[in-house]
Amino acid sequence: MEGWGSVDILLITVVALVALALVFDFTNGFHDAANTVATVVATRALPAKWAPAFAAAFNFLAYFVVGTAVASTVAKTVKTEGMEQGMTLKVIFAALFAAIAWNYLTWFFGMPSSSSHAIIGGLVGAGLAAGGADAISWSSVSKSAIGIIASPAVAIAVAFIVFYILIGIAKLFRLHDNHGAFKGVQLISSAAMSFGHGANDAQKTMGVIGALLVGTGYAQADGDKVPIPEWAALAAYSAIAIGTLWGGWKIIETMGLKITTLNAISGAAANIGAAVSIFGATSRGVPISTTHAAASSVVGAGVASGRGANWKVVGEMVTAWVLTIPAAATIAFLLNKSTQLPTILAWIIVGSVVVGFTAWAIWAMFNTIHADDVAAEIPTEEALEEHV
Repeated sequence: MEGWGSVDILLITVVALVALALVFDFTNGFHDAANTVATVVATRALPAKWAPAFAAAFNFLAYFVVGTAVASTVAKTVKTEGMEQGMTLKVIFAALFAAIAWNYLTWFFGMPSSSSHAIIGGLVGAGLAAGGADAISWSSVSKSAIGIIASPAVAIAVAFIVFYILIGIAKLFRLHDNHGAFKGVQLISSAAMSFGHGANDAQKTMGVIGALLVGTGYAQADGDKVPIPEWAALAAYSAIAIGTLWGGWKIIETMGLKITTLNAISGAAANIGAAVSIFGATSRGVPISTTHAAASSVVGAGVASGRGANWKVVGEMVTAWVLTIPAAATIAFLLNKSTQLPTILAWIIVGSVVVGFTAWAIWAMFNTIHADDVAAEIPTEEALEEHV
């Protein structure tokens, strides 16, 4: 009877952590909705109130097509095999809470930062608190580190080149910058980005769930491949799509309206630049930041168009990027260490942090801007044509 009770408690804890992972996935969805929604909203290619539903549909579509290479990379960040079960649970909890907290904080201030690097940072910090440097698979972390540099560079370069290709087409056929044909290209490229966002980012949650199941004995790793149950994949794609549907309008406002002034040509170029970067990384199993790719491509398209960029906003954004991994790692490290305190003290400290943060997050979600607020800020097409 005692053994049955301990197994039951373990199962309940695992279910609770799976639910927390899906909360992270939801925050990933609304935090990164701007990646695919911002440009089509800024150029009126889609009404603001419809854009999140458009993006969410293509987020979920990736479930039927994409494999689990990125999920395996994320799952192997911390070596949970052989780690004591209780410590595995603490690592996953601390990593998820840190990533969720960073997502909410950066969203609240309208800063496009990386959900991907938040969860990687969280796993690294929690893993270090649990078992030191030996508990971390640094080869998996290095894949993410490469993506920090590579994905923005590729996105900027492709957006810059594509802008001039589209300008050439516009001149050849005597089309204006906001012609319906270019808005059509925007929608197609936005759909591709949304698909890529779901394909790359939903797998990060799947990877955390996979690591949790292996670490608690509910699944067995097969060499370098971490098994991802079908229910976990379906739940992850659903959660990220629901988050995207909610919108996260503060970051959409920043990326669509505050970095540069977009028209249909520059918006399409930005989307294509980001999509190329995202699909390239996903095909190689690299958990890049779709936010870095999307925001960088907006900068690249803005510079190529001659409209430049708001370098103050870009500087703030890059600062958030640099801080993401160390900030999430620090939060996770401290939280994991708090769980290792004497039982009553651990419950008081961790419980206070979780309850206090949850109350603030709920308040913030009820006191934020929405689609109508952003729509009111969008320049008219006449203003876009005059803003050269």
